[in-house]
Amino acid sequence: MNIRPFAAIRPNREDAAKVASVPYDVVDTAEAKALAAGNPKSFLHVSRPEIDLGEGADCSSPEAYRQARKALDAFVAGGTLVKDGESAFYAYRQTMGSHSQTGIVATFDTKEYLSGVLKQHEKTRRDKEDDRTRHIETLSAHTGPAFLTYRDDAAIDAIVADACRAEPLYDFTAPDGIGHAVWKLPSAVNARLVELFDKVPAAYIADGHHRSAAASRYAKERNFEGESRWFLAVIFPASQLRILSYNRLVTDLNGLSEEAFLSRVAEKFAIGGEKPLSRRCRMYLRGRWIDLSWDIPSGADAVSSLDVSYLQDNLLAPVLGIGDPRTDSRISFMGGIRGDAALSAKVDSGENSVAFAMEPVSVEEMMAIADAGAVMPPKSTWFEPKLRSGLFVHAVS
Repeated sequence: MNIRPFAAIRPNREDAAKVASVPYDVVDTAEAKALAAGNPKSFLHVSRPEIDLGEGADCSSPEAYRQARKALDAFVAGGTLVKDGESAFYAYRQTMGSHSQTGIVATFDTKEYLSGVLKQHEKTRRDKEDDRTRHIETLSAHTGPAFLTYRDDAAIDAIVADACRAEPLYDFTAPDGIGHAVWKLPSAVNARLVELFDKVPAAYIADGHHRSAAASRYAKERNFEGESRWFLAVIFPASQLRILSYNRLVTDLNGLSEEAFLSRVAEKFAIGGEKPLSRRCRMYLRGRWIDLSWDIPSGADAVSSLDVSYLQDNLLAPVLGIGDPRTDSRISFMGGIRGDAALSAKVDSGENSVAFAMEPVSVEEMMAIADAGAVMPPKSTWFEPKLRSGLFVHAVS
């Protein structure tokens, strides 16, 4: 696997906590505006530029991309963001409660994304690829890192652990309670890291499929020249990662009464916890949680064995009429970080009729599916904590 150090555009030490923001794709416009309120240095002014335009502004309009470029240029001109004078790797540690994960910030080869060395486990949507590609084109920069993982390597771990004994560049706790610390790795280790990663056969895109796809499109359009060939990502050892559930909400019962719906569900699931089968999820319906369980069918492959696949194939599609969860407006998704109360509130409010709380997929399951060249159903994995945007920007021209 081919990685490179890069000359990062990053916050000055005093402004890092103010700049760092949640990724663009985990908040809507209203949430982004609320998070950035009173903070002119929030990177959301770059990643969600519509918050600085008029009410109802289109987040994917040419005006929004121009506003993003204006905000990024202002951060650089004002010294909020500065460019490192040398190419470097960085270590980035996130701490959430008792969980900690430390990755390496680097640039990765778009040619290896296209050749399959950087493996995918999800399909991408063309409209979202278009959005990120236009964002890169207008800003001449990658402004949000992809989130990659690889099977652990003790020699790489040792280099990172040694570097993290020094004083960090940044060390702060965000308003959501997640800690973020960054170290600049000494230039003396650059060649060794490149050599060690050259022996790593593959990496896996954990989060950021659309960022990776857009970066690769941008590079291909420019014949992979110069910095356009390389895209920004943070790569973590697989053993350090944690996947949370990715839950489902459906607006209605597809014309069925509650009794008829439960009768259809009972055809494929054991209802209640008295005789639970090997796999399970929980369903929230009309003010109560109901346990659903099932056994994996004999001969099922890695994808169809996933809980989200069984739910889709045996309940969401045949009973609720959700044929394609990627495009059907009747289904929505919620990361497990928000908890059961947020799911049940969406049903109790009348906005949805039923919710499904899933069990998380394992990192090994995700990697095995990617190794097989298969893809997971949409919204199968929710990685937490999320990478903060604004701590690293990679200029591509």
